[in-house]
Amino acid sequence: MLSEYSGYKNWVHFKTSIPQNKIQEKKKLKPKWFVFLLLGVLFVTSAYFLIPRTHTFTFCFIDQDRNEPIVKTPIDIIVLNNEQSPFYAKSDSLGCFRWSTKDDFIRFVIRSPYHKTDTIFRNISTITNENIKVSTDDYALMLHYYANGKLEDWKNRKNELSRMIADNAIIFQVLPSGLGIEVYSKHEFIAKLTTPTKSLKSIEIIESKRSKGQIVKLKFRVKS
Repeated sequence: MLSEYSGYKNWVHFKTSIPQNKIQEKKKLKPKWFVFLLLGVLFVTSAYFLIPRTHTFTFCFIDQDRNEPIVKTPIDIIVLNNEQSPFYAKSDSLGCFRWSTKDDFIRFVIRSPYHKTDTIFRNISTITNENIKVSTDDYALMLHYYANGKLEDWKNRKNELSRMIADNAIIFQVLPSGLGIEVYSKHEFIAKLTTPTKSLKSIEIIESKRSKGQIVKLKFRVKS
């Protein structure tokens, strides 16, 4: 009677109809869930590739001579990324600089009163966290000591160079126009680096080799 009241012919009809209805409902619902799942995956994938992401570059500046972070005098930084006005910043108290951008690269100039100016370019695919070695501008440094009468600082620089360079270091200058090389002793080279002549301003280190914390081989040239 209950089966007939519910719209079925009898108990057997009721018992055989329910599972079939459930199976049919599942068959109807399954494709809908699959479509929703597929659309969700496509949306997330599209968002990952189409929405610009922010990249953060971190650089710390190291004095090439001392092999220590440059913290006493902040490094001036000029960011030159495309389609943007130059952005001016300085390294922090740890000698580091951080830059967040949606570009996948960074191009910037570094300047310092006592270090050589350089232009740095890095791509997100290569590196985002790096220690950059910066060359000392000995001409500017020595000129500063001479102009301001800082004799003690000048002597300290000579002593510092003496500690950095091994007594038996091989030091030579590559002469221009294929004229050969000129060999320097340690003391001759230190004298050259601590006298503010015009040639000092144009010195460029080509190659250096260290052993046990000291320079044992040094090759340089004077740019014309």
